[in-house]
Amino acid sequence: MESSKKGALFALSAYLIWGFLPIYWKQLEHVSSYEVIAHRVFWSFIFMIVFILATNRMHLFYKDLKFIFRDKKKVAALFAASVVITSNWLLYIIAVNSGHILDASLGYYINPLISILIGFAVLGERFSKSQWVAIIIVFLGVAYMTVGLGSAPWISLFLALSFSIYGLIKKVVNMDAVFAMAVETFVLAPVALFYILFLEVGGEGHFGFDQDSLVMMGTGVVTAVPLLLFSIGAQRIRLSLVGILQYFAPTVMLLLGVFMYGEAFTRIHGVAYILIWGGLGLYTFTRFKEMRRDTGRKPRRRVTH
Repeated sequence: MESSKKGALFALSAYLIWGFLPIYWKQLEHVSSYEVIAHRVFWSFIFMIVFILATNRMHLFYKDLKFIFRDKKKVAALFAASVVITSNWLLYIIAVNSGHILDASLGYYINPLISILIGFAVLGERFSKSQWVAIIIVFLGVAYMTVGLGSAPWISLFLALSFSIYGLIKKVVNMDAVFAMAVETFVLAPVALFYILFLEVGGEGHFGFDQDSLVMMGTGVVTAVPLLLFSIGAQRIRLSLVGILQYFAPTVMLLLGVFMYGEAFTRIHGVAYILIWGGLGLYTFTRFKEMRRDTGRKPRRRVTH
């Protein structure tokens, strides 16, 4: 199989796993989301360290750590990334287990828009007229939902904003995805372990020799595996294809929320989603055209005999 096809398969697998994850979190619906997130952080850290050891990359991990810890700004950025992604995970789990899968889905739909606006404001990125039209269409979709439902989709906006900020921080740190996640979970792993022990000593924890415990230990696997698949896939395919594949996860979540868990999908949702999908589709199409044009402009190498 060609490298690009393998890359697409890996990336698609990652997004499909992310899309179906609400089913996994629903198994812990009776457990406090704070306890679940503590286990997710702790077991993700354990899984990442085991994976690094199993792939004989610990020496590379140490090398990266030494380089990063020489720069206080990058250390602070990694700590901030840890806090931001943990808050994102927490609200996501709360949303799923409180009947707001649609809100979580919307958050990951509009995440690219928030990332685009952050790129404009922070990194000085510029857009064509067509791209601005696409951004405005998405904004109108969110605004229509806000007015129609009588309140802003705060869960969606927080998930989108926090994940976009996380992406920006990761861009600044520029660390291997596997190593970065190991460090990010390590930062809060002691706090997570302390909270788990506190609950167990107080008799309020759910960890023991039962199914709940296996599911909570598995949170490390379901967190890390799609990240690893995405890291491998993204290296082998074009960014434009990544941009298209990223909509698989929120689409699967949307379908699960409506057809499996019976969340209400009203006419207001329908109109808003049509606008949001339309805007995102237009933006993705214009970006794809730009990338193809830029590729076509690259000078061909002269062949010498």
